[in-house]
Amino acid sequence: MTIGFFSGLTLGFSIIIVIGAQNVFVLRQGLLGKHILPVVLFCSFSDALLIFIGISGASRFLTEVVQKYSTWIFLGVGIWLLFYAVIRFIDVYRGHGVEHYIEGPNNKLSTTLMSAAVLTFANPHVYLDTVILLGTISMKFEFLTRLAFGLGATTASFLFFFGLGYGASLMASRVQKPAVWKYINIGIGFIMLLVAVWMFQEAKIL
Repeated sequence: MTIGFFSGLTLGFSIIIVIGAQNVFVLRQGLLGKHILPVVLFCSFSDALLIFIGISGASRFLTEVVQKYSTWIFLGVGIWLLFYAVIRFIDVYRGHGVEHYIEGPNNKLSTTLMSAAVLTFANPHVYLDTVILLGTISMKFEFLTRLAFGLGATTASFLFFFGLGYGASLMASRVQKPAVWKYINIGIGFIMLLVAVWMFQEAKIL
């Protein structure tokens, strides 16, 4: 069981540490110092849910679904990420500082968690990494070791998201100036744009 736990922990870290739309969103909330705990809990428990769905044996079924509807799934996510990137570039143009995001209507807890949900559950690569990849690898273990593997991968998600969110919050005092947020928004916008292009390539339209 120990081998299963540390295998899951190591593989979980190697998968989740790759920069993606969800990670950038958590980083942004940490820098804002707004709704950090709900966001990191939501992302961590969402990963845990998907990981344990995968190790339960659902990876084969989901693989068929993703393959069947992959074009439309990737296209839809790409469009949404492109829209998100455009919003960030508009913020750059308007010179919005941190006060705009903390006090603005778009940073309500419900709106924030809705964005987190879209970035989590509407992203096909989340399913490919957690349910399909981790789920398929876990099948080589016996039942108890497989549970330990899932627990290890889940632990990696919790450690990563809490470290990312609260680590970013420690830097919040240094990014209060509008000029700094200009570059943060540019960076977030380009990352979202790159991920959107990646989605369009997966959808075979680029």
